[in-house]
Amino acid sequence: MSRRRISAVVAALALSAAVPVLVPTSSASAATCSSYPSWVAGKAYATGDIVRYTDGKAYIAEHDNPGYDPVISTWYWEPYNCDSGTPVGNFVVSEAQFNQMFPNRNGFYTYSGLVAALSAYPGFATTGGDEAKKQEAAAFLANVSHETGGLVYVVEQNTANYPNYCDWSQPYGCPAGQSAYYGRGPIQLSWNFNYKAAGDALGIDLLNNPSLVQTDAAVAWKTGLWYWNTQSGPGTMTPHNAMVNGAGFGQTIRSINGSLECDGRNSAQVQSRVTTYQQFTQILGVSAGVNLYC
Repeated sequence: MSRRRISAVVAALALSAAVPVLVPTSSASAATCSSYPSWVAGKAYATGDIVRYTDGKAYIAEHDNPGYDPVISTWYWEPYNCDSGTPVGNFVVSEAQFNQMFPNRNGFYTYSGLVAALSAYPGFATTGGDEAKKQEAAAFLANVSHETGGLVYVVEQNTANYPNYCDWSQPYGCPAGQSAYYGRGPIQLSWNFNYKAAGDALGIDLLNNPSLVQTDAAVAWKTGLWYWNTQSGPGTMTPHNAMVNGAGFGQTIRSINGSLECDGRNSAQVQSRVTTYQQFTQILGVSAGVNLYC
């Protein structure tokens, strides 16, 4: 097992029905964030309510809730664009398409959590023409689907592996515990040094608080985007660069798990990723491109 690689066998949390498409009930055209009431912890909010958070940004309630924190409870709240009167994001994958891709997904993996995470890597699925943007989004989500059984699994199932992901040779050690750095999230982040590196890049203390990757949807998605946009793994380029520079989907497989799958090591797993990618590009209405295999 490589240092980056974690088990693709993970434990399922309770499944949830697909999240419905949000239809805001509040008019907000050309409004400023300051015009919205401040969020109040513990106050009941209805779907469509818009509040101003302590950071000055606005959030719209995606679901009724008893005053959950908009930054923490990302299933209930979505960032809101005060100027345009629309949810923030403009992601090339719509919520309806996301739900079509993942009909059995775990309720933890919210669309709003993914959209909230996009700001961490603004070049993701926004580089190049429309086809390139959609191909990159499809490639990321196809690999994520493979890693998590269709966004069903959140944490690694084989608990016997948990103590194995602590590298005590690192100067910072494993402050959350020997068994705290098992695979979590859409790319199944594992090892203390990966939690440290991802946390440092994202401005989140994941070394001391690794459980955030399995309790906060936006954080989980950000770790997946961190790997996709910054890490080359056993490959020679990041998955992001592979897609935007024309290297093809096959190179994203190599960068994620090439040491175990590519060059004939596990052709069935490679085919599974490719098939999912082709399905997702079809949903998005674009071609799959060239160089699909590794």
